Amino acid sequence: MSRSTIHRVEDETQEKEGEELCPDCETATIVQDPDRGERVCRDCGLVLSEDPIDYGPEWRAFNAQEHDQLSRVGAPLTQSMHDRGLTTTIDWRNRDAKGRSMSADKHGQLHRLRVWQERIRTKNAGERNLKYALSEIDRMASALGVPKPVKETASVIYRRALERDLIRGRSIEGVATSSLYTACRKEDIPRSLEEVTAVARVDQREIGRTYRYIADELDINLEPTDPSQFVPRFCSELDVGTEVESKAVDIIRETTAQGLHSGKSPTGFAAAAIYAAGLLCDETIPQRAVAETAQTTVVTVRNRYREQLEAIDEQPKAAT
Repeated sequence: MSRSTIHRVEDETQEKEGEELCPDCETATIVQDPDRGERVCRDCGLVLSEDPIDYGPEWRAFNAQEHDQLSRVGAPLTQSMHDRGLTTTIDWRNRDAKGRSMSADKHGQLHRLRVWQERIRTKNAGERNLKYALSEIDRMASALGVPKPVKETASVIYRRALERDLIRGRSIEGVATSSLYTACRKEDIPRSLEEVTAVARVDQREIGRTYRYIADELDINLEPTDPSQFVPRFCSELDVGTEVESKAVDIIRETTAQGLHSGKSPTGFAAAAIYAAGLLCDETIPQRAVAETAQTTVVTVRNRYREQLEAIDEQPKAAT
């Protein structure tokens, strides 16, 4: 055997010694399968390891700036709290880390710590007012059943109004309620002014006046409310069939294309469309039930549904 052949065999042996061999077929054909998270032998198919633990973050960053923005510790920031969630809380249960009850002396000490914790969270009157306003938004959002992004949007609108000094001369409750109503309009969440007023601490006139003022000063462009957005919720509360719901949406689309909804309440227009659809689909829906669901009057439902039937040139099979 020549000297070059001997060197080549030694190099191949060293390369094989540095590689991991399969314990079954003893070949260095182990590959990594990133889709399944497994290390397998390419020849015999033996799985050497599976389900590895990834100790890295769940996000990816492609530069240092993205890494600094995405890296975090603890809960994410929120605009619905006056301190954006950067605070600590003391649990109301007087127990230690192992769940054991504390002594009476420790109970008094924890009570004093809670009192001071609440005091230092708000340093001045401005923070106390902001805390109260955001708590009002949280209360009304829970009562209306709107999603969390709407509450965050309402909190941002209130903070912008506070920075622009738009709250001077107006009540905190009025501006907070108007911010929530503006957020519902902006996020296309079907909540009428009457529904917001029902959970507010101010009257409807103040809410409407403050809402228009804030939207104008903050340059918030809001599209007119689409009456068809109220149809699914009203039909669900009235327990009517899907045929009536689809017909009501068709009536609204056809009549709004003609401009019949201009200057009319969207909730009353949607309620009238549901009642008209019930007549056309031979499903009895009392006018009073429709009016109570939409928080409007029976006269409004009666007048609107007649206008809609005339506009689409259809009449019910049997008068009711």
